[in-house]
Amino acid sequence: QVQLVESGGGLVQAGDSLRLSCAASGRTLSSYAMGWFRQAPGMEREFVAGISRFGSTTRYADSVKGRFTISRDNAKNTVYLQMNSLKPEDTAVYYCTAGSSSLNLGDYWGQGTQVTVSS
Repeated sequence: QVQLVESGGGLVQAGDSLRLSCAASGRTLSSYAMGWFRQAPGMEREFVAGISRFGSTTRYADSVKGRFTISRDNAKNTVYLQMNSLKPEDTAVYYCTAGSSSLNLGDYWGQGTQVTVSS
């Protein structure tokens, strides 16, 4: 079992950048593929980005491709989401998740961190 805690959210203006972090405890991070999802008010939770256990493979939602970068540091048990060129439509609660592969995430979830992008 793994516990996930997100941080780094906040209020920014359109065009700004933010870096989210997800700290894992319990089992070692390299046991899991990791990912980020987000949920805007009144919307379903949606996939944002995923990364394989050792970082060799990443994938992104089309809406963030070229702007967001997912990375991981297994030695620090931390996953990151670098978000550049933020848009108001990126406003959501961002959740970190762990799973057996980057195509099978969602076994474990963090509590979420709010990202608000003003226009």
